[in-house]
This record gives sequence, C-alpha cells and structure tokens, in this order.
Amino acid sequence: MTTQNPVLVTVSYGGGINSTALLARLVEQNARVDLILFADTGGERPETYEYVSMFSAWLKQRGYPGITVVRYANRHGQAVSLEADCLRKHTLPSKAFGRPGCSLKWKAEPQEKFLNNYAPAKAVWDAGGRVVKILGFDADEPHRVLRRVHEDAADTKYAYVYPLYAWGWGREECEEHIERAGLPSPGKSSCFFCPSMKKKEILHLADAHPDLLVRALDMEAAAMDTPVGERVSPPVESSKGLGRSFRWSEFLKGTMCDFSGAEDTPCGCYDG
Repeated sequence: MTTQNPVLVTVSYGGGINSTALLARLVEQNARVDLILFADTGGERPETYEYVSMFSAWLKQRGYPGITVVRYANRHGQAVSLEADCLRKHTLPSKAFGRPGCSLKWKAEPQEKFLNNYAPAKAVWDAGGRVVKILGFDADEPHRVLRRVHEDAADTKYAYVYPLYAWGWGREECEEHIERAGLPSPGKSSCFFCPSMKKKEILHLADAHPDLLVRALDMEAAAMDTPVGERVSPPVESSKGLGRSFRWSEFLKGTMCDFSGAEDTPCGCYDG
C-alpha cells in the first residue's frame, strides 16, 4: 500500500483586483486552496484593510480558509512596518530609487518565513515535494510570467501557477468577474506612501486621508532633508523624493492646497 505524498496549495493575496478575481474564480470552480497569505507592510490604505477583512469572511462562508496576515519581523521577532523602517533610517521605499526591494523584503520575505515554519509546508518538503504557490500575474503582463519560467523550473521548494495568465484574463476580465461574484471592487492595493503612485492618486490620498498624506510627507522630509552623516541608510541622492523624479511636497505646493494636517481639503482640486 502506497502512502500519498502531502500536498499544500497556497495563494499569495495582494489585496487588489487581480488576486481577488483569482480567488473568486477558484471558489467558483471549487478548486483546492489550503492557505491564503496576505503580507501587511503596515502601510496599506484603510480601505485595503477593510476589504481584506470582508473578503476573508466571504471566503470562510464558502468553506475556504480565511486570509492569514503575515508581517515582516526583525531579528528579534518584532513586527516592523515599512514606514517605521524608512523613518528610522531616514530613507524612502526602495521603489523611489527604481529598485524592487519593497516587494521582496516586505511582501515575499514574510510569506517565505511563515511557510518555512508552517508544519504542512515542511511535511511537503520532507517528502521531497514542492508547495504549490498560486500568483495573480495576469495576461496583460506576460513578461512577468515569462521572465520567471527558468527560475520557477529550478525552484526545489515551490511549484508556481499563474491561472489568470492561463485563462487569458487581463485587468478588465478580473474586474468583470469580481462584479459577477457579487463583490465590490477592492481598487488598487499599495502603501499610502508608494513611490509608484500617480499624481492624481496623491491628490486622492490628500482628499480621502489627509492624515496619511502628512505621514508620507514626514517620511519624505526625513529622508531628503536629513544631513548625509546623520542617516542610517545609504545616501538618497539618486531620488528627488517620493515621486522618484519629484518631491510630493513640491508637487502639492503647486496645487495651492494646504495639506498641513487639516481634516479635509476644501479646495476640491482632485477631479475624481
């Protein structure tokens, strides 16, 4: 009699449109999912946290596992937010310098660390298998999938699956399926101080969450205005500010709005 090797199917949930549509479709197909991980940088917008909580309950109501939240921890095992780390080092998120470190350190690493200590994952590896990791790269970004093909094949720990890409689903199809599933759109998921934000998104942040905007500007000022000799991190001269090629503070001055901490932005400069 042969013993079946253990299997573990995981989904990396980003809190945005792609991974929400992916999971909604997997539920519709009654596909196997054993673990859903969401890496919290500590700097998500309030709407994202609310959506993760709502969607986790939606999944559990349908017999699926809820969303497990993981966070980056320092060598002492203490959870550290990306915002706090930047403030301590007088620096900006690595995307402000054109580097991918944000996703690697604050998204991928906490999930990897969790799985390294997760008994079902260790059982799969001990049996010589690979943990299935489902990612939400869609058909609009084939370069991300194709770039990983050789790396994935050589990975002894994980077998990666890209259902959205296989289904031919782009962003439009993902949005349509979320609506068909009866779910509200999660919108964009990113830190409130993300250097990849467009200018209209910065203005929307100012309108919806002026308190978060002030914190983002404080981070920018701490990085750009602190003398080099007083910084914990390497110099930030390769970036002009949170906008990579511009400072958020300078951009906002041009809107003639006062974002000094008021409860709202009475000028109504954001056009929606």
